[in-house]
Amino acid sequence: MQKIICGRVYDTEESSVVKKVTSGCFGDPAGYEETLYVTDAGSYFFYTNGGAESRYPVENIRRASKGVAEEWLKANG
Repeated sequence: MQKIICGRVYDTEESSVVKKVTSGCFGDPAGYEETLYVTDAGSYFFYTNGGAESRYPVENIRRASKGVAEEWLKANG
């Protein structure tokens, strides 16, 4: 997936996965996944997706600061 935010391209195909967290199993309407990526330039972003009843019912990308990424990593050890 690719998304342009504030003129910067965030692309899951061109970035590296730092950590992926899943909740539920495949096909679970309440299940979801959160994946933290880092670009070659050092920018962080989250890719989120899930079932219709999950917190992420629509596939999306949102940017994140290094601090937010570090806090998320601590919380998701």
